[in-house]
Amino acid sequence: MIERTQRVLEFSEQRVRDEDSADAKIARLKMVERRQAVDVGDVALCFGRIDEDPILTDGDQWYVGRRHIESAEGTPVVVDWRAPVAIPFYRATAADAFGLSRRRRFSTEVDELVAIFDEHLDDPDSISAAGIPDPVLAEIERGRSGEMADIVATIAAEQDEIIRGSLDECLLVQGGPGTGKTAVGLHRAAFLLFEHRAALAQSHVLVIGPNRVFLRYVSNVLPSLGETAVTQSTITSLLSSRVRVRGEDSTTVAELKGRAVMAQVLRRLADARIKVPTEEQAVPSGLRSVRFSPAALNAAVKAARDNNLPLNDAKGVFAQVLLRKARQQLIDRGVVEEDLARILPDLGKSDGFKKMVDKIWPNLSGAQLVRFLLGSPTNRNKATDGLLSPEDSSLLQRSSAKKIAEEPWTAADLPLLDEANALTSGGGRRYGHVVVDEAQDLSAMALRAAGRRATDGSMTILGDIAQSTGVGAQESWAAVTSGLGLNASLVRRRELTVGYRVPGPILEYANRLLPITAPDITPSTSIRSRGVGAEHHHVDAAAIGSTVAELAAGLSSEWSTIGVIAPKGHMDGVLQALGEAGLEAGDTRKAMELDKPISVVDPPTAKGLEFDVTIVVEPADFVDLPNGLRLLYVALTRSVQRLLIVRAGEMPSPL
Repeated sequence: MIERTQRVLEFSEQRVRDEDSADAKIARLKMVERRQAVDVGDVALCFGRIDEDPILTDGDQWYVGRRHIESAEGTPVVVDWRAPVAIPFYRATAADAFGLSRRRRFSTEVDELVAIFDEHLDDPDSISAAGIPDPVLAEIERGRSGEMADIVATIAAEQDEIIRGSLDECLLVQGGPGTGKTAVGLHRAAFLLFEHRAALAQSHVLVIGPNRVFLRYVSNVLPSLGETAVTQSTITSLLSSRVRVRGEDSTTVAELKGRAVMAQVLRRLADARIKVPTEEQAVPSGLRSVRFSPAALNAAVKAARDNNLPLNDAKGVFAQVLLRKARQQLIDRGVVEEDLARILPDLGKSDGFKKMVDKIWPNLSGAQLVRFLLGSPTNRNKATDGLLSPEDSSLLQRSSAKKIAEEPWTAADLPLLDEANALTSGGGRRYGHVVVDEAQDLSAMALRAAGRRATDGSMTILGDIAQSTGVGAQESWAAVTSGLGLNASLVRRRELTVGYRVPGPILEYANRLLPITAPDITPSTSIRSRGVGAEHHHVDAAAIGSTVAELAAGLSSEWSTIGVIAPKGHMDGVLQALGEAGLEAGDTRKAMELDKPISVVDPPTAKGLEFDVTIVVEPADFVDLPNGLRLLYVALTRSVQRLLIVRAGEMPSPL
């Protein structure tokens, strides 16, 4: 059936291929998108079946899969996993069978059916005590590749409830390592695109990820589900479309620029650009003049600013208010309505009037505003007075380039520029729904930028406070929701506490850090009780690289992906040792793809990634990094099968 659809599309595409009209080009693009939508690649189209209880219902059977497929007569053969009829496949239990008598799962290898597993939901004694069906465990424990796969065949009930949340709400998902929060966020995006196709076809969905390596890792999930109306970006890439990042800030300055108070600083600075003269202003109007007192000008400024319009738009309101005042003056002088209809438009277009308005209220770009902040001590000191200490204010000083286009903008400047653009010209593009992964790692100013992209607060916020490690990162979800500009009472919070990826012994070991790194967070537990805990290899410092290479060589024959997570000071030595051992390894500082059997990753970049085997290098050196113990927690929880630790020093307490 999919082959038939593809043949029809190929035939249609051939008919417009030789045409060069705009309509033909659009048609070709639509056909390519449609072909991608029906193509499931090398995974199974159908992964399960549900049988309704004939005593309670009509006893229908429904095959559940990645796409909706109909027969030639229009009868559903496979229902899309997102359809309401598929809900029982994910949520039925022995306690609440959702009207089912049986749930059947198919285990496949590419296009070959290798096993069938039946759960007789009308017979609780037939269901395993663990509650985790064998095909689900098999899928969870399957070897990893360099790309995240979809989880449509193994979505858990608690995950499904989050995925199917309504479009008009904001969902916040706290989840520990391996609980599937990233997959839940991506599948929620796919569900919303399915459920609200018309609304989101134009406005699209935005997915914000922590770094480019992570985005490359998850980039195939949504296309594999047939969804292409999605923009996936880091916050830096999202905000750098207008400017080029040339410079780099120290950690101290980057943290300062990311504080929420910087929004107030920029607002003050923007308001200070509007300067009302202390003398009366006279503007020629034909044979007479129109006069504006300082009080009248201040009142006009206030009226314009009370509209909460962007600064440059409010300037137009300011001019209109002044023209209304001019109208009243002329009426008081006896000018008749017929003459007013001619005089006022001419006054508004006159050089004298426009020069006065421009002098009081100059046009301003976001880049100019931030340039005034960083390059002018006088402007900055007035704007930061009472908001920043003099010492912090001075840290913002940076000499301005000769041209704005040559400014050495930094990544930390981008949220400031976005805030300034919103103040002066309005916010950037809005999306129908925004997914923010690892939201706790964004600074307050970056969160404000992300929040401005969401239409009516429609967002999915994902993360783990225990893994809060970024510069200016947030220590609570209250801080995150506040930064996003959301009303906390309207945010629905859900917590994922069941881990599916990390083996139990490894997760229990890593969780020893939580009383120090995140005492208020409920530790997640793993459904995978099998496996071993951390395997320690204590060696001389000079032997760290060779030991990693030796271990990786032995493991590479059994496992597809090995992640070596090392502080930056060890990365070059490890890469050299792996190369000398003849092992193919990727350096994520240089390449976004995890396309090599072995990937060498620094701790911040490891967040959100997963490997069959993880080798963590010298945990003692993590402690010296900002949020070092949290980064260590991240590193220890990237493994799907085994965790090895190669160290010369002692393990940090309490490990």
